[in-house]
Amino acid sequence: MSTEIKIDIDTFKVVTHAVAQSDNLEIMAGHLAQLLVGMLNIKGCSVFVRNVETDELEPLATFGLSMQYVNKGPVLSEKSISRTVKGEPIVIADTTDTDLLQYPKEAKEEGIRAIVSLPIHLYGRVIGALRLYHRDVLQMSQPDIDSLMLLAEIVGLAMTYTRLLNAMRNVKASVEEIHPVWLGTQGI
Repeated sequence: MSTEIKIDIDTFKVVTHAVAQSDNLEIMAGHLAQLLVGMLNIKGCSVFVRNVETDELEPLATFGLSMQYVNKGPVLSEKSISRTVKGEPIVIADTTDTDLLQYPKEAKEEGIRAIVSLPIHLYGRVIGALRLYHRDVLQMSQPDIDSLMLLAEIVGLAMTYTRLLNAMRNVKASVEEIHPVWLGTQGI
């Protein structure tokens, strides 16, 4: 049986609202994963951050997948749907008929039959990946892939915004700690 994922304006509204209302990266990613699973009626969703030092995709948030699957081992950029870290969206319509998976046995045991892997871009660099997991063989239209790529770009912007916001808060707190000392040395 083949299933289609359809992305509509309501999905965009809910997801955009969720990412725009959060100033905590982990909470935002968790909400996003949960919303996508519910709205798209899929098995699971993961948001990964790319660690360029280890060349791994590190899970930021996951929803709908077992802890056993989530903890199956490191997700290596070059072994796990590697074209995603090169900037390409990848649709694996049937996980039983591909050589793109790093952990095919674990995917089968988890009941994952299809995966959509989308790069999360920022300023021309891939900073992460958004992965959607489905129970059935999957068909996706190009407009739906394009819509998911737009959602992934929104996630990239939200990730950057929350990182910058948290960095600014840390700088502000440091300045507030130092400020009384600085004022005292200035004779103010």
